Amino acid sequence: MIISASRRTDIPAFYSEWMENRLKEGYVLTRNPRNPHQISRISLAPEEVDGIVFWTKNPAPMLDRLSILKDYPYYFQFTLTPYGKDVEPGLPDKDRIMIPVFQELACRAGKERVIWRYDPIFFSRVHTPEWHLRRFHEMAARLSGYTEECVISFLDYYRNTEKQMQGLGLMELSSEERTVFLRKLAQAAAGYGLRLKACAEDPAFGALGILPSSCVDAGRLERIRGSLENAGSSPERAGRCPVPASRDRNQRPLCGCAASVDIGVYNTCANGCRYCYANYNPGAIRGYREKYSLEEPLLCGRVEAGDIVRERRE
Repeated sequence: MIISASRRTDIPAFYSEWMENRLKEGYVLTRNPRNPHQISRISLAPEEVDGIVFWTKNPAPMLDRLSILKDYPYYFQFTLTPYGKDVEPGLPDKDRIMIPVFQELACRAGKERVIWRYDPIFFSRVHTPEWHLRRFHEMAARLSGYTEECVISFLDYYRNTEKQMQGLGLMELSSEERTVFLRKLAQAAAGYGLRLKACAEDPAFGALGILPSSCVDAGRLERIRGSLENAGSSPERAGRCPVPASRDRNQRPLCGCAASVDIGVYNTCANGCRYCYANYNPGAIRGYREKYSLEEPLLCGRVEAGDIVRERRE
């Protein structure tokens, strides 16, 4: 089973101590977002976890906790954009703080475990194609050698983010303008030794040298697990079958991710990004976070009357 931690919230940034406790306890509980009384109990025993994918915009609180992951194949999807406080109000300064955090994580975990996400890309009066290309060059120059891959995607529009995005002066590019932009972006990435991939975008991007991404990548986890077994850090894993690579049917049609189980909770992230689909009810964030407890197996909640807990099997 692959654990996603998490598409729904930033666990490394805000709940890293809870995550450490869950790994020590060996299990986690998670609610079904569509049926809140249905709770899954998921084993986090190293011999039952095929890998953990962390999604984050600020993994700094996890840097001193990486040792708890020594028996797990894992990697980070690290979103690092050049947007400022007008778009991502809860994040520290990118140039002074977050790029050094990226570099430090790569030094500690290994560059194969840190994927740079430059997404979502959107255009406005301020965030023009020229602005993106200039900032991408600046960031890539500093991240080159600390990662192997950069994943991009364009902004998806959701009804629940429409109000938050108002005032940014969004604009659309023509197909020709977008092609020119993508070609220049791909050339820039190649110049810094980065593989540029696209998340759930048009397969035609391949003609520009931008291949489809599998953000939950069973192949990457398999390679990382192989290095663990070769190092002898987890003998009980030796001889296990390859990481399962069935496609995640719960994602968008163009998504290339392998199936995983997400352990996060919507409306619990304090980054406050104006484009975020996972915080569809900003007014609920404080209420959820007030329920956060390091000892609870549920993130930002507890088992209540009427809840049904079932073991989740692979």
